Amino acid sequence: MPTATVNLASKYAPKVDERFSRTSQANLALNNDYSFQGVRTVNVYSIPTVPLSNYNRTGSSNRYGAPQNLTNEVQELTVTRDRSFAFVIDKADKTQTQMTMDAGRALARELREVVIPEYDRYAFWTLANAAAGNAGLNITGTGQTATTAATKQNAYELFLNAQEALGNANVPDSGRVCFCSYKYANLLKQDPSFMIQSQRSKEMVDRGIMGEVDGVKIVKVPASRLPTGAVFLLTHPVAACGPKQLNEHKTHIDPPGISGWLVEGRVLYDVFVLNEKKKAIFYHGTAPNGAFTEGPASPEPT
Repeated sequence: MPTATVNLASKYAPKVDERFSRTSQANLALNNDYSFQGVRTVNVYSIPTVPLSNYNRTGSSNRYGAPQNLTNEVQELTVTRDRSFAFVIDKADKTQTQMTMDAGRALARELREVVIPEYDRYAFWTLANAAAGNAGLNITGTGQTATTAATKQNAYELFLNAQEALGNANVPDSGRVCFCSYKYANLLKQDPSFMIQSQRSKEMVDRGIMGEVDGVKIVKVPASRLPTGAVFLLTHPVAACGPKQLNEHKTHIDPPGISGWLVEGRVLYDVFVLNEKKKAIFYHGTAPNGAFTEGPASPEPT
């Protein structure tokens, strides 16, 4: 007698299980003070000063001291990050997946899960290089850095040390931003000194919000967007600019050779730290070593 076979029906939900994502965080650390409209390179001048001398009340000339010719330095800011992507959605694939393979939604997903995270990673990597240097690329840092291991006893002290370094460099008190790892944020919230010094911050922590500490906006950043070994990055928007020259996305319907949609995108951007503003950045953690790692090729981990 043949064995009876029961074919169970299967069904795929028409709703896509989307991954977690977040908008750009690095924009808080960058300014738009320089226009890159229509050009690839912008030259930024910096002018030195002359020292004071004692005024000479006698003599027929140079009572103010010997005049010195002022020179200038030029920093060339050349946009180099030219990135792109392309993917195809076949009509049959869309039809047979209950129309979940939508070109518009796929494009939005690509931007928030791949393009934006890479931009943030590059921005934080560039800022860290300016402060800590990069031995692999022969980049000399400013020395505005520390590597002390963070604990729940010293987390707030490390933050205050960075604040002091920026203050001694005459960086404006208002407008500073601290980008930190979730691990450091957790230690900061357990530091008794932090809890005692800022009652308002304690109330915000009780509600699950970091908010502002000592007048500085605290922004928790996923480890995947920070340089490896980063604890926190304290900076001011005056230190760096982040031009985005091109942000182009195209959706082609039934292009030659394809039955469906071809989606293409191109982003042209860069991040520059200004020579005279480098000391507005303090980096706590392991210094970057080597070139920026492209990617991640797959969507940002959650």
